[in-house]
Amino acid sequence: MKRVDPSYDITVYERNPAGSTYGWGVTYWDELVNNLHGADPESARTILEGSVRWDSWVVHVQDRTTVTLNHGDEGFGIGRHDLLGILAERARSLGVRIEYEREIADEDELADADLVIAGDGINSGLRERHAAHFGTEVTVGRNMYTWLGTTKIFDAFTFAFVETAYGWIWCYGYGFGKEHSTCVVECFPETWSGLGLDQANEADSLGLLEKLFADILDGHPLIGRTQPDGSARWQNFRTLTNRRWYHGNLVLIGDAAHTTHYSVGAGTALALGDAAFLVDALRGDARLPDALARYERRRRSAIRPTQRAARRSAQWYESLPRYVNLPPEQLFTLLGRRHSRLLPYLPPWLYYRIGQAGMRIASLTSRIGRTRAAADPGE
Repeated sequence: MKRVDPSYDITVYERNPAGSTYGWGVTYWDELVNNLHGADPESARTILEGSVRWDSWVVHVQDRTTVTLNHGDEGFGIGRHDLLGILAERARSLGVRIEYEREIADEDELADADLVIAGDGINSGLRERHAAHFGTEVTVGRNMYTWLGTTKIFDAFTFAFVETAYGWIWCYGYGFGKEHSTCVVECFPETWSGLGLDQANEADSLGLLEKLFADILDGHPLIGRTQPDGSARWQNFRTLTNRRWYHGNLVLIGDAAHTTHYSVGAGTALALGDAAFLVDALRGDARLPDALARYERRRRSAIRPTQRAARRSAQWYESLPRYVNLPPEQLFTLLGRRHSRLLPYLPPWLYYRIGQAGMRIASLTSRIGRTRAAADPGE
């Protein structure tokens, strides 16, 4: 917003100390790169320079391994700490003030502000003060997950599925820098309790997970988030939605407005997209209520496909036994198509065959088109 109109007086209030963040890497894809270039080319260039890239997926299922190259969309990873540093430095260079270790619990603290933007996450205190107005709803996922780091550098987006006596447990690993990767571990609640992870402290939990995923970690440790009581941080994912995204001059963005399951890697991209849509709405409408209504209407519509894809992705993993024993090629194909609305309603093998037949028909149609064009260049 400051780049669009330098006359705006903008302050960012950050509850945490400067340089402090929880989390390891942020994933993003080609679409976000294009959007960043449109919103602020300078930030986009700096973020890209600090990112690692991959164009392949690797899937491990016990002793079976499927590898694919040239996945299509190029993936990127950057450290969360590095990303926040880039954005903060860019904001300051444009004249935005940043106040660290300052939490705003009540928008009345900012009574002189024309607009208050709540980007304070899924547990937004500003949103909760008006929960009835916003119509906040939270759906709790079935599976347990924990967000970890590792010194193992994954050069592809890596999936590993391990069967235990208590059910399946799996992880997603991706690099984001020269020294660390992210490793998200997920499992069924029965597996979690059966393995004793519900009772284990962080050290014991990490030790067990390192043994389970030894094949992909190559001797590297897993790194957790140290809790004051030494407990392991396992959670159920919470999908949050709101019927309204603004109240008076208070407006929600990012996880304060909506969350999407981590398995689609879209949280950061959606938050940045919210900001870009909000700026566009504020530029397009002179009256604040009209601008916020336009932002809510247009942005809600724009993110709906991603939200649907995230729900289906979460459901695919919650139904993993339905797919995991398929031949490796079929499993990998359906992993890539887990966002399909039809997949839950068809036998997996049938869905796979229909998809393969469709691809062959599309390829044949393309070849026929090229042949016709070559026979009649003027057509």
